[in-house]
Amino acid sequence: MARKTTQHTESEQIKDQAFSELQALIQESEKLLNDSASLVGEEAETLRAQLQLKLKQAGQAVGNVRDRAKPVVDATEQYIGGHPWQTVAISAGFGLVVGLLLGRRS
Repeated sequence: MARKTTQHTESEQIKDQAFSELQALIQESEKLLNDSASLVGEEAETLRAQLQLKLKQAGQAVGNVRDRAKPVVDATEQYIGGHPWQTVAISAGFGLVVGLLLGRRS
């Protein structure tokens, strides 16, 4: 059980790091948008409006990906936790097939 918890924690850390990096990108883009306020003209306004729209879409995309990925990750973890020997056998079989295919290439 401790192994599953460790794997779960590691996957959570990877996921959180990816989302943190994306959030940082969004925040930096918002900062650039605010800094571009000194620009003048119609083109600058158009650029700012487009950037705002893209940032909003990126934020929504992050939320959508998180919402869609959670059930899949939970189901996978539940299956692996409930069927460890089947998971090992499938992984070993896949490794054997890949090994045979790579062995033929040499």
